[in-house]
Amino acid sequence: MAHTYEELKGMTVAQLREIAQGVQSDAVQGYSTMHKDHLLPALCKALGIEAHVHHVAALAAKTEVKKQIRALKAKRDEMVKAHDHKNLTDVRHQIRSLKRKLRKAAR
Repeated sequence: MAHTYEELKGMTVAQLREIAQGVQSDAVQGYSTMHKDHLLPALCKALGIEAHVHHVAALAAKTEVKKQIRALKAKRDEMVKAHDHKNLTDVRHQIRSLKRKLRKAAR
């Protein structure tokens, strides 16, 4: 049965030990006394699974969004000096929404 890293990571130590019992490899030797943090990488090595999850960037134009944020911050500072409170709230909202967009993309 083929396993994925995420599937193995969600299992309990007892379940991982059952899987290790059926695997013939030097990497899982002594599986009955291993803790999960040692057993999981050993099982991944024995089964030929990559032992980490690849992060996929969801936002391709990250630098462009950061440039927009910087420009809006400069605009915000000018509005604070000019006491333009009507437009200031709009600019602050735009900055906040762009920052949220960046944080969502990083997850």
